[in-house]
Amino acid sequence: MIRISNLQLPLDHNDQALNLAILARLSIQADDLLGYVVHRRGYDARKKSNIVLIYTLDVNTNQNERLLATFADDQLIKISPDMSYKFVAKARANVQQRPLVIGFGPCGLLAGLVLAQMGYKPIILERGAAVRQRTKDTFGFWRKKILNTESNVQFGEGGAGTFSDGKLYTQVKDPNHYSRKVLAEFVSAGAPEEILFVSKPHIGTFRLVSMVEKMRAQIVELGGQIRFDARVDEVHINDGQINGVTLAGGEVIHSNHVALAIGHSARDTFKMLFDKNVYIEAKPFSIGFRIEHPQSAIDEARFGKNAGNEILGAADYKLVHHCDNGRSVYSFCMCPGGTVVAAASEPHQVVTNGMSQYSRAERNANSAIVVGIDPSDYPGDALAGIELQRQLERNAYQLGGENYDAPAQKVGDFLKGKSSEKLGSVEPSYKPGIKLTDLSGALPDFCIEAIREAIPVFNRKVKGFALADALLTGVETRTSAPICIKRGKDMQSINTTGLYPAGEGAGYAGGIMSAAIDGIKIAEAMALSMNQS
Repeated sequence: MIRISNLQLPLDHNDQALNLAILARLSIQADDLLGYVVHRRGYDARKKSNIVLIYTLDVNTNQNERLLATFADDQLIKISPDMSYKFVAKARANVQQRPLVIGFGPCGLLAGLVLAQMGYKPIILERGAAVRQRTKDTFGFWRKKILNTESNVQFGEGGAGTFSDGKLYTQVKDPNHYSRKVLAEFVSAGAPEEILFVSKPHIGTFRLVSMVEKMRAQIVELGGQIRFDARVDEVHINDGQINGVTLAGGEVIHSNHVALAIGHSARDTFKMLFDKNVYIEAKPFSIGFRIEHPQSAIDEARFGKNAGNEILGAADYKLVHHCDNGRSVYSFCMCPGGTVVAAASEPHQVVTNGMSQYSRAERNANSAIVVGIDPSDYPGDALAGIELQRQLERNAYQLGGENYDAPAQKVGDFLKGKSSEKLGSVEPSYKPGIKLTDLSGALPDFCIEAIREAIPVFNRKVKGFALADALLTGVETRTSAPICIKRGKDMQSINTTGLYPAGEGAGYAGGIMSAAIDGIKIAEAMALSMNQS
């Protein structure tokens, strides 16, 4: 097939417009066109009065060979690449030892699924609960302030991405089209087919729940095993080779091939690995607040008269500002039509995150507004960043009233440096609840200074961003793991053979899609190694 890129049409084009545009672009007749598939559909909203849709199409004609020769110098018309997934290995009949996958978030899920599809019958160990029980536990925390430290937003089947906007796009390089494999598996598990072609695909929490269950069932059907409430408390390493793990209940499971897909909040596991001398180093991450605006205001600012268009959906934004003090402030994990959620996983701490359903129909838009920091801001050993996170989250717990309510402040008051005493037009979505206060003590001074400088700048890019009644809720500290478990080109730990650090928790991903892609890479590396051993 022939791939046509950057085919632009008006937002309100009719059903025949794509056909006519293809014929015009290729200079062919209607009878020459055999069919087409939309590979990608995005939009350009830089001119709100003239928003255009941008298509990438895979087209089949009865003149493909001639057309490819005719347009050989046109970078926007090329042969469609083969995006089908090809397994790198197949389990030998005499393979004795089963691979272990620790963690069942997006990374562990795809690692386990691909290993199972190749015949390796993985054992997947998840410290948290199955997704439906986990959902009950999480909602119990939000509604009743009862925190289950092993089953919450961070821990359990589906990982932290289950309670998020369900974004399925990433900026990581993907020459092998692993993202297509991920999307295809999600569609097979019940995701809407549009995720295969919209430029910013998302799913939402409730759809993710049923999808994860179906993917789990496929792994089990292929001979894999998933064990919940199975926290790994120790790894066994002899002469630099991992050979098994001990679970919290004392059970020992032997394996020389262990994928570590534990997510960015498994702090106790990080400490155990550090104590076992697995090489870990500190890395940069970001801290800040969640900010909420009326979604209608964001829609109007981004789309103008086209606000509410069904194709455009709820508007998002992506913002960054380089501050006078040398810091960078940026929006992170923007959730259109969503809610701010309680994401604590340890007692007496408050941490926020954002979540949307597939409809993105809630009243408010929210995103994290965060400041980049690096190990020079928290000197110490490789785990010093974790201690900074804990310190900020304990502080937020105290500012919120020591009952898991979150500290919050109106943007207008934050910019003026005074405590908020009553809410304005923006109703907070955070559950269990918020306590109005002064957030200036919630983060280091340089962060507060940077965010105060950035918000008015963002207001010039998204009108209404500095709305006085918009609400800041603190704190956002789990943007990524503050550590990196270093690995080599073979995807194994640089000093522990057979240990495969993966995903967000190891410092190699930042979201559902990049974590899932990393899971596929880990599965391939494990399969190739097992076939050689």
